[in-house]
Amino acid sequence: MSFEQIAVVGAGAWGTALALAAARAGRSVTLWARDREAAAAMLAGRVNTRRLPGVTLPDSITVTAEATRLAETDVWLLALPAQSLRSALADLAASAKTELPLVICAKGIERGSGLLLEQVVAEVLPRRPVAVLSGPTFASEVAGNLPAAIALGCRERRLGEALVAAIGSPRFRPYYTPDVTGVLLGGATKNVIGLAAGIVAGCGLGENARAALLTRGLAEMSRLGRVLGAEAETLMGLAGLGDLILTGTSTQSRNYSHGLALGRGVAPGLALAEGAATAAALVTLAARHDLEVPIAAAVAAVLEGRSSIDAAVEGLLSRPFRDERL
Repeated sequence: MSFEQIAVVGAGAWGTALALAAARAGRSVTLWARDREAAAAMLAGRVNTRRLPGVTLPDSITVTAEATRLAETDVWLLALPAQSLRSALADLAASAKTELPLVICAKGIERGSGLLLEQVVAEVLPRRPVAVLSGPTFASEVAGNLPAAIALGCRERRLGEALVAAIGSPRFRPYYTPDVTGVLLGGATKNVIGLAAGIVAGCGLGENARAALLTRGLAEMSRLGRVLGAEAETLMGLAGLGDLILTGTSTQSRNYSHGLALGRGVAPGLALAEGAATAAALVTLAARHDLEVPIAAAVAAVLEGRSSIDAAVEGLLSRPFRDERL
């Protein structure tokens, strides 16, 4: 099983970085942009000036806005925002040949439905094998060829290992796991907890509080993972704990920076913070399984205007003491 022609669907910062990683692995890459003007600009200047300036695209990357070009490729890396995934795939369905492997590279839970992204893909493009790529990676560092490790989840081992071989290189290291649910859940949950960590920092609550917040956020992730069938090792690995550390401690993270601004009393735009869109969906998913996710619920309440930050913090600090293992 070989994937020589790789399509990256979505030409944002992460999609562009993935296209560069695949090109460095020796693949021929088609980078599809939904915006025709953006595609034309990248074709002309070989730089994604809107999303990832300063990085030149090699000739092995073809930039296009034509969906028909995707039909010629062997696998799609879906680097689209989580909340846009359903509509974009519906638009591209005619170009998705039967049995085409689809690799989800977004992090989130669908708003409204509370579905994990694998379920969204299965509804729109059934009968295609699905994998997921997620972990502690900033697009700018991957684009700059700095070392990074990431989890690649796929239930079919042969396919998963072939995908690792297709996109992996010494400085971009995918680690295979069959636990698709764990990889999806880790990536979605860490965005919400990372946003909460930013709020804690923005409010000046201290490093002790941020460490406690991240640890208890990991507990929320683990509780939900158990009922959904995720493996504990996955949530303690790259897709869970690893990504949580990165997102919850660095201003390079859009989610952390969004929370930081909120904590300082600024109202930033929501468009680029996936955790802002995922928080309510995460609460919906947990409620479906009779689980409490107090940190995620507090974030959702603040974002929806149902609670002030001060009230949300007091609510968390006033919760009953409990066994840490629960």
